[in-house]
Amino acid sequence: MLSPMDAISDFASTPVDVLVVVVVGYLLGSIPIANLVAARRSAVDLRDVGDRNPGFWNARETMGRMAAVPVFVGDVAKGFVAAGLGVLLADDGVWGLPYVAGGAAMVGHAFPIFAQFVGGRSILTFVGTVIVATPIATAISIGILLVVFAATRSFAWGARVGMVALPFVQLVVDGPYRTAATGVLMTFIGVRFGQAAIADRRRADRDGSSATQP
Repeated sequence: MLSPMDAISDFASTPVDVLVVVVVGYLLGSIPIANLVAARRSAVDLRDVGDRNPGFWNARETMGRMAAVPVFVGDVAKGFVAAGLGVLLADDGVWGLPYVAGGAAMVGHAFPIFAQFVGGRSILTFVGTVIVATPIATAISIGILLVVFAATRSFAWGARVGMVALPFVQLVVDGPYRTAATGVLMTFIGVRFGQAAIADRRRADRDGSSATQP
């Protein structure tokens, strides 16, 4: 097993490589795919309808399942391409660069420079990242998702169980250090859900105050 110091030294390559993947990853993540698809298909801004999240689930509820497929593919591709760039630039034995690149893409998806810094929760961009960064653990977790989906006929429940299972599976497959890196990315998703909940509460309070005014 790697020592903590070995794990740190194997995490990332040169500062230039880190800078490149952060910039490219962020710009990739900033491409507002859901907004572009929604504007083309139904002339709506997903930030103003449904749960106001410019991502796949809101696109599906607003435009329909088939119309939302490009959003699903595009959001996964952001993390996949960014993490893939990290793999290409990483020196032999360096494992952390795909996480840095994918994390930058997730930040770009959440705070996109091309969409007034109002973005989604980065779940699918995370999925694209871990497909590259930890393919075996991700494949097993997707298998768990499919089993739960077959049993419950609920993709949402399958996705939840698969997401929760991922770090436990990865801990067995990859060890603690890479699992910790995945945990950091998952924590970012949790923060984004918390921000969305706070925004919803403030919006509800504001709407309630407006309704009670004479």
